[in-house]
Amino acid sequence: MFIEPNISGERRGFIEVICGSMFSGKTEELIRRLKRVKIANLSAEIFKPKIDMRYHEQHIISHDENAIVSTPIDNSQTILLLAQDVDVIGIDEAQFFDDQLPDVCDQLAFRGVRVIIAGLDMDYTGKPFGQMPNLLAKADFITKLHAICVRCGNIANYSYRKSPENSLVVLGEKDQYEPRCRKCYFLGANLR
Repeated sequence: MFIEPNISGERRGFIEVICGSMFSGKTEELIRRLKRVKIANLSAEIFKPKIDMRYHEQHIISHDENAIVSTPIDNSQTILLLAQDVDVIGIDEAQFFDDQLPDVCDQLAFRGVRVIIAGLDMDYTGKPFGQMPNLLAKADFITKLHAICVRCGNIANYSYRKSPENSLVVLGEKDQYEPRCRKCYFLGANLR
């Protein structure tokens, strides 16, 4: 990846999106990148949606139990208010944010902020999830991660919901979801 040198001294912002299915390591990768930001002595603010309290109220925690402090918020406009004079913004579970998130990320990148976003690219029905398609379209860099299919061992990019609930948002872990490859996902969906 070639990044154009900045000879003017002005910070150039950009948007990075980390996406994939559940259990693919999205939050783990977000935390890894944000820890490197701290090592570089850059200032950072990290946000997550207030509805996601699965592990901790104020931490982003990966399935491997790595954690980093974050601020839970109700809407994406709050990021603009709380992200003054920072070098990097981290956003986890982006699929749960409102439709203003892509514009907020654009504004931050225009200000010279590096924006790192992690989220599910597809919901449990296999359709694009929330604002993720818009964020992927605006991204300067995209990392698509894959889990391992629990049925056959191939790479998995679908989040299969094991429970019969029909609500789009059902927060859960391995008790509610499992990663599946395309074939096992669609075979399972037809067996419900």
